[in-house]
Amino acid sequence: MRTHFCGLVDETLVDQDVTLCGWVDGRRDHGGVVFLDLRDHEGIVQVVVDPDTVEAFATAIEVGYEYCLRVRGTVRVRVSVNDRMKTGRVEVLAAEVEVLNAARDLPFALHETPNEDMRLTYRYLDLRRPQMQRMMRTRIRLVQALRRHLDADGFQDIETPILTKATPEGARDYLVPSRVHAGEFYALPQSPQLFKQLLMMAGFDRYYQIARCFRDEDLRADRQPEFTQLDMEFAFVKEADVQGYVEGLVRDVFAEVVDARLENPFPRMTWHEAMRRFGSDKPDLRIDLELVDIAEAVRHVEFKVFAGPANDPNGRVAALRVPGGAELSRKQIDELAAHAAKHGAKGLAWMKVDDAAAGSEGVSSPVAKFLDEAALSGILEATQAADGDLLLFGAGPWGTVSEFMGALRLKVGKDRGRVENSWKPLWVTDFPMFEHDAEAGRFVALHHPFTAPAVDDPAQLVADPHHAVSRGYDMVLNGAEIGGGSIRIHRPEMQATVFELLGIGKDEAEAKFGFLLKALRMGAPPHGGIAFGIDRIAALMAGTESIRDVIAFPKTTSAQDLMTDAPSAVGDAQLGELHVKVVTEKGSD
Repeated sequence: MRTHFCGLVDETLVDQDVTLCGWVDGRRDHGGVVFLDLRDHEGIVQVVVDPDTVEAFATAIEVGYEYCLRVRGTVRVRVSVNDRMKTGRVEVLAAEVEVLNAARDLPFALHETPNEDMRLTYRYLDLRRPQMQRMMRTRIRLVQALRRHLDADGFQDIETPILTKATPEGARDYLVPSRVHAGEFYALPQSPQLFKQLLMMAGFDRYYQIARCFRDEDLRADRQPEFTQLDMEFAFVKEADVQGYVEGLVRDVFAEVVDARLENPFPRMTWHEAMRRFGSDKPDLRIDLELVDIAEAVRHVEFKVFAGPANDPNGRVAALRVPGGAELSRKQIDELAAHAAKHGAKGLAWMKVDDAAAGSEGVSSPVAKFLDEAALSGILEATQAADGDLLLFGAGPWGTVSEFMGALRLKVGKDRGRVENSWKPLWVTDFPMFEHDAEAGRFVALHHPFTAPAVDDPAQLVADPHHAVSRGYDMVLNGAEIGGGSIRIHRPEMQATVFELLGIGKDEAEAKFGFLLKALRMGAPPHGGIAFGIDRIAALMAGTESIRDVIAFPKTTSAQDLMTDAPSAVGDAQLGELHVKVVTEKGSD
């Protein structure tokens, strides 16, 4: 139907006939001549229709915004050059204008930015917008570049099952009822984790897959119920082998897709250091603010809000110095306190430093009266506070304080314009092996149950699981975790021990993971890998905060598809075939 794309018409085609297809981005009637801006995925070109071409002119008079057209004409040099357009030095003098389809009752114009519900309801229109075309093309180039590099380096692209077995965290799985096995269910994979480990045991050595994954969990701007990841696994490797290869891959792909130069090598930081300095296991290093522990300065004070956590081995008292922050009003500080409260803070103490050399006479703070000169001096020295600074304090359980002070650091950094315009990658390593779920009364895996501990002896792990360190590692970029991986457990005794520590008994382990335990007894090699979030990386490359902008047909934050109206009810006949009944409320069908 066409010979060229609209956005690729240039001076090399002058005096040549072209046939173009696209949408009317704009129409102007000037002195009996009609100008049409015709748009396709490559860009816009100006089409001129004059009265001499009677049929074409009559059609052009009637076309409207977003009409779908086919135009045949001759390329010529424009009299008035438009340097804002890629095609701004040429135009097409139309000989024929054909309406392929009219566009009526559009819910919004493409140059507008409607609310997100409207965008997702009419996603096919939203995706026509040039900015959405640009972001989706960034994602396409990302995936193409990854495949090229991995194929060239001998990685094998192997598909793994979508219909599989439920994981220990079954409530987070999407379940699929079986028609032929009444009362039994498949689960959609949260990741291809076990299958890629089995591929290493099968001798494939280097595997990758652009994998669709599914998780039934609360959503945020960077979460979706179905998402895409680059899944990778290596046999006969240690941490440095995996990290070295994928770091080079990420550097090369960023250079190719968005012409970004990332550090070489990436800096490395342990999990504990990241939490201590930044209050996050995915710190945004573009912000030059850090948390400072001040427990030593306040252990002796009678102010129990500080002294209690300062003298508790599991407590923390931390300060965040805000350079020049003394200018903030009480209302602005209250807004920071409200933000901290959303992340677990029970309160937020603060101090304005007017004259750091004057001790208690040089600060203003609601808590200053509870602190003696030794405490004040210790705080000012530890934080390196200067005149005009604001100090924000967090006190309480170590994890809680780290979390809300980390969130406060990000907000202050963004509000105060302290986010450097750069790319800041980072490896975070040495994660805790387990977290203790006090409510459930058991350990849970910080990464997943197949991550190897730093110790080789199961007895050592059992002796002190609270302080066990894993061989897990995350790649972080500009405050987003873009990849997470680990060296895997490859010995059955260690895997059985980890299951037991996680409260997965022998019978349950055999029922859910018997195939894995059996495979581990048959010469499983040391292996490890990593998975990268394609959606997150594409969003970073495209310069958007929401991964929904780089997913063609995303769900809302309530896991709905507004365009197709999914999820939706299913008829009784279909449910009957699946041996399923819908219970609308407790005790009724």
